[in-house]
Amino acid sequence: MKKNKAISFVCLFFVALFVFAALAGGFRALTASQAYAMADGGYTSAKAMCVMETSSKRVIECKNESKQLPMASTTKIMTAITAIENCNDLDATFEVSPKAIGISGTSIYLRKGEVMSTRDLLYGLMLVSGNDASVAIAEHVGGSTQKFVSMMNALAKKVGATNSHFDNTHGLDSETHYTSAKDLALITSYALENDTFREIVSTTNTKITNADGKVRYLRNKNKLLTSLDGCCGVKTGFTDDAGRCLVSACQRDGMRVVCVVLNCSPMFEESKMLLENAFACYTLYDLTEGYNLPNAIDVVDGRKCNVKIETAGQYLYPLTENEHADVNYEISLQKSIDAPVDKGTEVGEVKIFINNDLHFSEKIYTIENVRRNSIWQKAKKFIDRW
Repeated sequence: MKKNKAISFVCLFFVALFVFAALAGGFRALTASQAYAMADGGYTSAKAMCVMETSSKRVIECKNESKQLPMASTTKIMTAITAIENCNDLDATFEVSPKAIGISGTSIYLRKGEVMSTRDLLYGLMLVSGNDASVAIAEHVGGSTQKFVSMMNALAKKVGATNSHFDNTHGLDSETHYTSAKDLALITSYALENDTFREIVSTTNTKITNADGKVRYLRNKNKLLTSLDGCCGVKTGFTDDAGRCLVSACQRDGMRVVCVVLNCSPMFEESKMLLENAFACYTLYDLTEGYNLPNAIDVVDGRKCNVKIETAGQYLYPLTENEHADVNYEISLQKSIDAPVDKGTEVGEVKIFINNDLHFSEKIYTIENVRRNSIWQKAKKFIDRW
Protein backbone atom coordinates (compact mmCIF):
# COMPACT_ATOMS: atom_id res chain seq x y z
CA MET A 1 0.00 0.00 0.00
CA LYS A 2 2.81 2.40 0.99
CA LYS A 3 4.65 1.51 -2.23
CA ASN A 4 1.57 2.38 -4.33
CA LYS A 5 1.21 5.73 -2.57
CA ALA A 6 4.86 6.52 -3.19
CA ILE A 7 4.53 5.68 -6.89
CA SER A 8 1.40 7.84 -7.14
CA PHE A 9 3.19 10.75 -5.51
CA VAL A 10 6.14 10.51 -7.89
CA CYS A 11 3.83 10.36 -10.91
CA LEU A 12 1.85 13.39 -9.74
CA PHE A 13 5.10 15.27 -9.16
CA PHE A 14 6.34 14.74 -12.71
CA VAL A 15 2.92 15.47 -14.22
CA ALA A 16 2.94 18.77 -12.33
CA LEU A 17 6.38 19.58 -13.71
CA PHE A 18 5.22 18.67 -17.19
CA VAL A 19 2.17 20.96 -16.98
CA PHE A 20 4.17 23.82 -15.49
CA ALA A 21 6.72 23.63 -18.27
CA ALA A 22 4.00 23.57 -20.91
CA LEU A 23 2.30 26.63 -19.46
CA ALA A 24 5.43 28.66 -18.69
CA GLY A 25 7.52 27.72 -21.67
CA GLY A 26 5.52 29.20 -24.49
CA PHE A 27 6.95 26.51 -26.80
CA ARG A 28 6.37 22.77 -27.03
CA ALA A 29 5.72 20.87 -23.77
CA LEU A 30 8.56 18.96 -22.12
CA THR A 31 8.48 15.19 -22.28
CA ALA A 32 8.26 13.15 -19.08
CA SER A 33 11.94 12.18 -19.37
CA GLN A 34 12.93 15.83 -19.73
CA ALA A 35 10.82 16.77 -16.72
CA TYR A 36 12.55 14.04 -14.71
CA ALA A 37 15.97 15.32 -15.76
CA MET A 38 15.03 18.83 -14.71
CA ALA A 39 13.84 17.62 -11.30
CA ASP A 40 16.93 15.47 -10.82
CA GLY A 41 19.69 17.84 -11.94
CA GLY A 42 19.51 21.55 -11.24
CA TYR A 43 16.19 22.34 -12.94
CA THR A 44 17.50 21.50 -16.38
CA SER A 45 18.04 18.53 -18.65
CA ALA A 46 21.20 20.19 -20.01
CA LYS A 47 24.49 18.39 -19.64
CA ALA A 48 25.85 21.63 -18.18
CA MET A 49 24.24 24.93 -17.27
CA CYS A 50 25.18 28.30 -15.78
CA VAL A 51 23.03 31.34 -15.02
CA MET A 52 25.13 34.44 -14.25
CA GLU A 53 24.46 38.10 -13.47
CA THR A 54 26.81 39.96 -15.79
CA SER A 55 28.04 42.93 -13.72
CA SER A 56 29.01 40.99 -10.58
CA LYS A 57 29.66 37.65 -12.37
CA ARG A 58 27.65 36.00 -9.60
CA VAL A 59 26.54 32.47 -10.51
CA ILE A 60 22.83 32.30 -9.68
CA GLU A 61 22.16 28.71 -10.79
CA CYS A 62 24.47 26.04 -12.14
CA LYS A 63 24.99 22.39 -13.03
CA ASN A 64 28.32 20.88 -14.12
CA GLU A 65 29.34 24.47 -14.77
CA SER A 66 33.08 23.71 -14.94
CA LYS A 67 32.84 20.57 -17.08
CA GLN A 68 34.73 20.84 -20.37
CA LEU A 69 32.30 20.29 -23.25
CA PRO A 70 31.97 21.05 -26.98
CA MET A 71 29.92 24.19 -27.58
CA ALA A 72 29.14 24.20 -31.32
CA SER A 73 28.36 27.63 -32.80
CA THR A 74 28.22 29.41 -29.44
CA THR A 75 31.95 29.56 -30.24
CA LYS A 76 31.04 32.52 -32.43
CA ILE A 77 30.47 34.71 -29.38
CA MET A 78 34.24 34.66 -28.91
CA THR A 79 34.81 35.02 -32.64
CA ALA A 80 32.63 38.14 -32.76
CA ILE A 81 34.05 39.97 -29.73
CA THR A 82 37.63 39.17 -30.79
CA ALA A 83 36.94 40.62 -34.24
CA ILE A 84 35.17 43.71 -32.91
CA GLU A 85 38.02 44.52 -30.52
CA ASN A 86 40.76 44.01 -33.14
CA CYS A 87 39.27 45.47 -36.32
CA ASN A 88 40.26 49.07 -37.06
CA ASP A 89 37.22 49.80 -39.25
CA LEU A 90 34.22 47.48 -39.19
CA ASP A 91 32.69 49.24 -42.20
CA ALA A 92 35.71 49.05 -44.50
CA THR A 93 35.15 46.54 -47.31
CA PHE A 94 37.59 43.84 -48.40
CA GLU A 95 37.69 40.81 -50.67
CA VAL A 96 36.91 37.68 -48.66
CA SER A 97 39.62 35.04 -48.48
CA PRO A 98 39.25 32.02 -50.79
CA LYS A 99 39.68 29.92 -47.63
CA ALA A 100 36.22 31.05 -46.50
CA ILE A 101 34.47 29.66 -49.57
CA GLY A 102 32.66 26.35 -49.17
CA ILE A 103 33.14 25.86 -45.41
CA SER A 104 30.91 22.99 -44.24
CA GLY A 105 27.90 23.53 -42.00
CA THR A 106 25.67 26.58 -41.84
CA SER A 107 26.63 29.28 -44.32
CA ILE A 108 25.78 32.64 -45.81
CA TYR A 109 27.15 31.24 -49.10
CA LEU A 110 30.03 33.58 -49.73
CA ARG A 111 31.31 33.57 -53.32
CA LYS A 112 34.84 33.79 -54.68
CA GLY A 113 35.96 37.40 -55.07
CA GLU A 114 33.05 38.79 -53.05
CA VAL A 115 33.69 42.13 -51.33
CA MET A 116 32.02 42.79 -47.97
CA SER A 117 32.51 44.69 -44.71
CA THR A 118 33.43 43.10 -41.41
CA ARG A 119 30.26 44.52 -39.83
CA ASP A 120 28.00 42.81 -42.38
CA LEU A 121 29.91 39.56 -41.95
CA LEU A 122 29.40 39.82 -38.18
CA TYR A 123 25.65 39.96 -38.74
CA GLY A 124 25.92 36.91 -40.97
CA LEU A 125 27.99 35.24 -38.26
CA MET A 126 25.71 35.90 -35.28
CA LEU A 127 22.20 35.88 -36.78
CA VAL A 128 22.35 32.88 -39.11
CA SER A 129 25.60 31.32 -37.87
CA GLY A 130 27.61 31.53 -41.07
CA ASN A 131 30.68 29.31 -40.75
CA ASP A 132 32.08 30.85 -43.92
CA ALA A 133 31.61 34.32 -42.43
CA SER A 134 33.65 33.26 -39.39
CA VAL A 135 36.62 32.25 -41.55
CA ALA A 136 36.36 35.39 -43.71
CA ILE A 137 36.43 37.53 -40.57
CA ALA A 138 39.38 35.62 -39.10
CA GLU A 139 41.44 35.81 -42.29
CA HIS A 140 40.86 39.56 -42.57
CA VAL A 141 41.24 40.62 -38.92
CA GLY A 142 43.93 38.15 -37.85
CA GLY A 143 45.84 37.83 -41.10
CA SER A 144 45.19 34.10 -40.92
CA THR A 145 42.69 31.86 -39.17
CA GLN A 146 45.47 30.35 -37.05
CA LYS A 147 46.58 33.76 -35.76
CA PHE A 148 42.99 34.80 -35.11
CA VAL A 149 42.30 31.63 -33.09
CA SER A 150 45.37 32.45 -30.98
CA MET A 151 43.79 35.86 -30.34
CA MET A 152 40.58 34.11 -29.25
CA ASN A 153 42.47 31.94 -26.77
CA ALA A 154 44.33 34.97 -25.41
CA LEU A 155 41.04 36.78 -24.82
CA ALA A 156 39.59 33.70 -23.10
CA LYS A 157 42.52 33.76 -20.69
CA LYS A 158 42.04 37.49 -20.11
CA VAL A 159 38.40 37.09 -19.04
CA GLY A 160 39.15 34.14 -16.76
CA ALA A 161 37.83 31.35 -18.99
CA THR A 162 40.27 28.73 -17.68
CA ASN A 163 38.35 25.67 -18.90
CA SER A 164 38.23 26.73 -22.54
CA HIS A 165 40.31 26.13 -25.65
CA PHE A 166 39.46 27.21 -29.19
CA ASP A 167 40.65 25.33 -32.27
CA ASN A 168 38.50 27.19 -34.80
CA THR A 169 36.22 30.16 -35.34
CA HIS A 170 32.96 28.37 -36.07
CA GLY A 171 32.56 25.57 -33.51
CA LEU A 172 32.67 22.48 -35.71
CA ASP A 173 33.60 19.49 -33.57
CA SER A 174 37.23 18.97 -32.59
CA GLU A 175 38.72 17.06 -29.66
CA THR A 176 40.53 20.09 -28.30
CA HIS A 177 37.80 22.63 -29.00
CA TYR A 178 35.81 23.04 -25.79
CA THR A 179 34.54 25.35 -23.09
CA SER A 180 32.48 25.12 -19.90
CA ALA A 181 29.09 26.62 -19.11
CA LYS A 182 30.66 29.01 -16.60
CA ASP A 183 33.43 30.03 -19.00
CA LEU A 184 30.91 30.73 -21.73
CA ALA A 185 28.87 32.84 -19.29
CA LEU A 186 32.02 34.82 -18.41
CA ILE A 187 32.91 35.31 -22.09
CA THR A 188 29.37 36.44 -22.90
CA SER A 189 29.22 38.78 -19.90
CA TYR A 190 32.41 40.39 -21.16
CA ALA A 191 31.17 40.61 -24.75
CA LEU A 192 27.89 42.23 -23.72
CA GLU A 193 29.82 45.20 -22.34
CA ASN A 194 30.58 46.11 -25.96
CA ASP A 195 27.97 48.33 -27.68
CA THR A 196 28.54 46.88 -31.15
CA PHE A 197 28.29 43.31 -29.94
CA ARG A 198 25.03 44.06 -28.08
CA GLU A 199 23.53 45.73 -31.14
CA ILE A 200 24.33 42.79 -33.41
CA VAL A 201 23.16 39.94 -31.15
CA SER A 202 19.90 41.70 -30.25
CA THR A 203 18.90 42.18 -33.90
CA THR A 204 16.02 39.96 -35.02
CA ASN A 205 16.04 40.71 -38.76
CA THR A 206 18.32 42.67 -41.07
CA LYS A 207 19.83 42.68 -44.53
CA ILE A 208 23.45 42.88 -45.62
CA THR A 209 24.76 44.00 -49.01
CA ASN A 210 28.04 43.27 -50.75
CA ALA A 211 29.97 45.72 -52.94
CA ASP A 212 28.14 44.50 -56.07
CA GLY A 213 24.73 45.20 -54.52
CA LYS A 214 23.82 41.59 -53.75
CA VAL A 215 21.44 41.57 -50.78
CA ARG A 216 21.16 38.84 -48.17
CA TYR A 217 18.19 38.86 -45.79
CA LEU A 218 19.02 37.52 -42.33
CA ARG A 219 16.73 36.29 -39.58
CA ASN A 220 18.08 35.55 -36.10
CA LYS A 221 17.82 31.89 -35.05
CA ASN A 222 17.36 32.84 -31.39
CA LYS A 223 13.61 32.39 -30.76
CA LEU A 224 13.82 34.00 -27.32
CA LEU A 225 14.34 37.43 -28.89
CA THR A 226 10.68 37.50 -29.85
CA SER A 227 9.19 35.46 -27.01
CA LEU A 228 10.96 36.55 -23.80
CA ASP A 229 10.52 40.02 -22.37
CA GLY A 230 13.87 41.80 -22.21
CA CYS A 231 15.82 39.21 -24.20
CA CYS A 232 18.91 40.81 -25.75
CA GLY A 233 20.78 37.90 -27.39
CA VAL A 234 22.92 35.99 -27.94
CA LYS A 235 23.69 32.72 -29.87
CA THR A 236 22.43 29.24 -30.73
CA GLY A 237 24.52 26.22 -31.67
CA PHE A 238 24.31 22.57 -32.71
CA THR A 239 26.64 19.75 -33.73
CA ASP A 240 26.34 16.01 -33.28
CA ASP A 241 28.89 16.01 -30.45
CA ALA A 242 27.77 19.20 -28.73
CA GLY A 243 24.03 18.68 -29.05
CA ARG A 244 21.75 21.72 -28.91
CA CYS A 245 23.42 24.67 -27.18
CA LEU A 246 22.11 28.11 -26.35
CA VAL A 247 23.56 31.21 -24.74
CA SER A 248 20.78 33.67 -23.98
CA ALA A 249 20.74 37.03 -22.23
CA CYS A 250 17.93 39.07 -20.71
CA GLN A 251 17.83 42.50 -19.11
CA ARG A 252 15.15 43.89 -16.79
CA ASP A 253 15.15 46.76 -14.29
CA GLY A 254 18.88 47.34 -14.74
CA MET A 255 19.87 43.71 -14.16
CA ARG A 256 21.30 41.64 -17.02
CA VAL A 257 21.45 37.86 -16.75
CA VAL A 258 23.17 35.34 -19.03
CA CYS A 259 21.97 31.73 -19.28
CA VAL A 260 24.15 29.01 -20.83
CA VAL A 261 22.82 25.52 -21.56
CA LEU A 262 25.07 22.96 -23.25
CA ASN A 263 23.71 19.77 -24.81
CA CYS A 264 20.10 20.61 -23.98
CA SER A 265 17.35 19.37 -26.27
CA PRO A 266 14.63 21.83 -25.10
CA MET A 267 17.14 24.67 -24.99
CA PHE A 268 14.68 27.53 -25.58
CA GLU A 269 12.12 26.27 -23.10
CA GLU A 270 14.53 25.57 -20.29
CA SER A 271 16.55 28.75 -20.81
CA LYS A 272 13.37 30.77 -20.62
CA MET A 273 12.39 29.12 -17.32
CA LEU A 274 15.87 29.57 -15.86
CA LEU A 275 15.92 33.26 -16.79
CA GLU A 276 12.41 33.89 -15.49
CA ASN A 277 13.37 32.20 -12.22
CA ALA A 278 16.47 34.40 -11.91
CA PHE A 279 14.43 37.59 -12.24
CA ALA A 280 11.72 36.29 -9.91
CA CYS A 281 14.20 35.48 -7.13
CA TYR A 282 16.94 38.12 -7.47
CA THR A 283 17.16 41.91 -7.53
CA LEU A 284 20.26 43.94 -8.40
CA TYR A 285 21.08 46.22 -5.46
CA ASP A 286 23.58 49.04 -5.17
CA LEU A 287 24.84 48.13 -1.72
CA THR A 288 26.74 51.40 -1.32
CA GLU A 289 23.38 53.12 -0.82
CA GLY A 290 23.29 51.63 2.69
CA TYR A 291 26.51 53.24 3.92
CA ASN A 292 24.85 56.00 6.01
CA LEU A 293 28.07 58.04 6.13
CA PRO A 294 28.26 61.64 7.41
CA ASN A 295 28.88 64.28 4.73
CA ALA A 296 31.97 65.67 6.46
CA ILE A 297 34.43 65.28 9.33
CA ASP A 298 35.99 67.96 11.56
CA VAL A 299 39.20 69.77 10.65
CA VAL A 300 41.64 70.94 13.36
CA ASP A 301 43.29 74.34 12.75
CA GLY A 302 41.72 74.68 9.32
CA ARG A 303 40.28 77.69 7.55
CA LYS A 304 37.11 75.61 7.41
CA CYS A 305 35.82 73.69 10.42
CA ASN A 306 35.11 70.54 8.40
CA VAL A 307 35.95 68.79 5.14
CA LYS A 308 33.56 66.91 2.87
CA ILE A 309 34.12 63.19 2.42
CA GLU A 310 32.97 60.56 -0.09
CA THR A 311 33.49 57.02 -1.35
CA ALA A 312 34.53 56.25 -4.91
CA GLY A 313 31.54 54.53 -6.49
CA GLN A 314 28.93 51.83 -6.33
CA TYR A 315 28.82 48.10 -5.71
CA LEU A 316 26.10 46.29 -7.61
CA TYR A 317 25.22 42.77 -6.53
CA PRO A 318 22.20 40.48 -7.12
CA LEU A 319 20.51 39.25 -3.96
CA THR A 320 17.37 37.49 -2.83
CA GLU A 321 15.18 39.29 -0.29
CA ASN A 322 16.53 37.12 2.53
CA GLU A 323 20.13 37.78 1.51
CA HIS A 324 19.49 41.51 1.33
CA ALA A 325 18.19 41.43 4.89
CA ASP A 326 21.55 39.94 5.97
CA VAL A 327 23.70 42.74 4.52
CA ASN A 328 25.85 44.44 7.17
CA TYR A 329 28.31 47.32 7.09
CA GLU A 330 31.49 47.93 9.05
CA ILE A 331 32.64 51.57 8.95
CA SER A 332 35.93 52.89 10.34
CA LEU A 333 36.20 56.70 10.06
CA GLN A 334 38.42 59.36 11.59
CA LYS A 335 36.51 61.82 13.77
CA SER A 336 38.78 64.68 12.74
CA ILE A 337 41.86 65.52 10.66
CA ASP A 338 44.60 68.15 11.08
CA ALA A 339 44.92 70.91 8.52
CA PRO A 340 46.16 71.27 5.85
CA VAL A 341 43.96 68.69 4.12
CA ASP A 342 44.48 67.66 0.51
CA LYS A 343 41.68 66.46 -1.70
CA GLY A 344 41.83 62.67 -1.96
CA THR A 345 43.21 62.08 1.54
CA GLU A 346 42.17 58.70 2.95
CA VAL A 347 40.18 59.07 6.18
CA GLY A 348 38.45 55.71 6.58
CA GLU A 349 37.12 52.49 5.10
CA VAL A 350 33.78 50.77 4.54
CA LYS A 351 33.31 47.00 4.43
CA ILE A 352 30.19 45.18 3.21
CA PHE A 353 29.32 41.76 4.63
CA ILE A 354 26.65 39.33 3.44
CA ASN A 355 25.96 36.47 5.82
CA ASN A 356 29.16 37.49 7.65
CA ASP A 357 31.25 37.03 4.47
CA LEU A 358 33.23 40.04 3.28
CA HIS A 359 32.06 40.95 -0.23
CA PHE A 360 33.37 44.45 -0.83
CA SER A 361 35.49 47.14 0.76
CA GLU A 362 36.52 50.63 -0.27
CA LYS A 363 38.29 53.66 1.16
CA ILE A 364 36.68 56.92 2.28
CA TYR A 365 38.37 60.05 0.93
CA THR A 366 38.22 63.81 1.34
CA ILE A 367 36.82 65.56 -1.73
CA GLU A 368 38.16 69.10 -1.16
CA ASN A 369 41.23 70.99 0.05
CA VAL A 370 41.30 72.80 3.40
CA ARG A 371 44.18 75.18 4.16
CA ARG A 372 45.73 75.68 7.58
CA ASN A 373 44.86 78.76 9.64
CA SER A 374 47.28 81.67 9.25
CA ILE A 375 49.08 83.15 12.27
CA TRP A 376 46.65 86.09 12.31
CA GLN A 377 43.64 83.74 12.19
CA LYS A 378 45.08 81.72 15.05
CA ALA A 379 45.70 84.90 17.04
CA LYS A 380 42.17 86.13 16.37
CA LYS A 381 40.76 82.76 17.40
CA PHE A 382 42.81 82.90 20.64
CA ILE A 383 41.58 86.42 21.40
CA ASP A 384 37.97 85.44 20.71
CA ARG A 385 38.29 82.57 23.16
CA TRP A 386 39.99 84.77 25.75
